[in-house]
Amino acid sequence: MKDITTRYTNGEVTVVWKPSLCTHSKHCWKELSSVFDPTQRPWVNIQGATTDEIIKQVDRCPSGALSYLLNKAEVPVKYVVQEQTKIEVTPAGPLVVFGSIEVKDKDGGVTQKENKTSFCRCGHSANKPYCDGTHRSVGFEG
Repeated sequence: MKDITTRYTNGEVTVVWKPSLCTHSKHCWKELSSVFDPTQRPWVNIQGATTDEIIKQVDRCPSGALSYLLNKAEVPVKYVVQEQTKIEVTPAGPLVVFGSIEVKDKDGGVTQKENKTSFCRCGHSANKPYCDGTHRSVGFEG
């Protein structure tokens, strides 16, 4: 997938979408469909909720494909890559890596991931090695 970045703004907040980072966990459109609707074009209706609701939903994006800027500050508010990589095991969920990493797949292909990457721990993801949220439907408790 091409390295595309799309921005949507309501004047207070700008939502930044990087589809190449998306792991299709579906948090965005299942939890705030008034803003995120993949059946519509554009798929982000930035007027569909309050700025606070949008920020809270973007914060739930496990892949970092969605981020935001507060327009007053014009600096990224979340997922600032730090010098040290951090790994977090989420309860009954994915292994989340914060930082810039290189992922080498089973066929030797290499993908550069930035900021936040969620890896499957339950073994049921259709998008391995990345988490797609399937752990919730299979009752994973690891």
